[in-house]
Amino acid sequence: MTAALDIRNLCVSIGDKPILQDFCLVVPKGEVHALMGPNGTGKSTLAKALAGHPDYTITGGEVYVDGENIVGLEPDVIAKKGLFMAFQYPSEIAGVSIANFIRAAVQARLPEGATFSATGYYKDLYAQMDLLKMDRSFTSRSINEGFSGGEKKRCEILQMLMLKPTYAIMDETDSGLDIDALRIVSEGVNRMRGPQMGALVITHYQRLLDYIVPDKVHVMAGGKIVKTGDKSLALELEAKGYDWLSTPLEAVTA
Repeated sequence: MTAALDIRNLCVSIGDKPILQDFCLVVPKGEVHALMGPNGTGKSTLAKALAGHPDYTITGGEVYVDGENIVGLEPDVIAKKGLFMAFQYPSEIAGVSIANFIRAAVQARLPEGATFSATGYYKDLYAQMDLLKMDRSFTSRSINEGFSGGEKKRCEILQMLMLKPTYAIMDETDSGLDIDALRIVSEGVNRMRGPQMGALVITHYQRLLDYIVPDKVHVMAGGKIVKTGDKSLALELEAKGYDWLSTPLEAVTA
């Protein structure tokens, strides 16, 4: 069994409009990869399609999580297989507290026969909130209701820290964050780094990659990966923009 998030020739459409065509990418467990590219190239489409969003139709290809194809599975089943999605614009869920929401998600992912410890759960929850500098009063607040942009992103990372996914997809987690919030959120992501998790960080900006240093950087254009390199590729993009991608199918590997 291959320990990786392995995307093979993925084709995705929104309605009748094709967005991704034969998209391929492998994120091994234990690595953090960054995905960059111009607006409208399909980065968020990729993230939502992987998570099983019903508005995004997979018309071809396979997506393997540690050797198991997840295409066609319901979003909750995909999540239980170990794939976590942090949204660029997290939804508000009125009437559902953070503590109860995360507790239900943690319990849903317990192996058959495993018991749930409320004491252990709250001990872990408070420890992760302290790491993210979240006031403990947030546990009783409804998910993202009345939250600032930074608070929403911290709540997303809190969920990731508690669920301990096998693979995490983070869609522009840095969007709307000030310098302090960016550092704190990045510390949360880095806390999860290690041999048990792979991550795909989607971003427009090099600044995030100063805090979450990727093992590889991929550049996407026209619905495909067109260049791959190390962190220096992100620095080159910062300096030159995307206009220099004059040979769209050239792959520069690190």
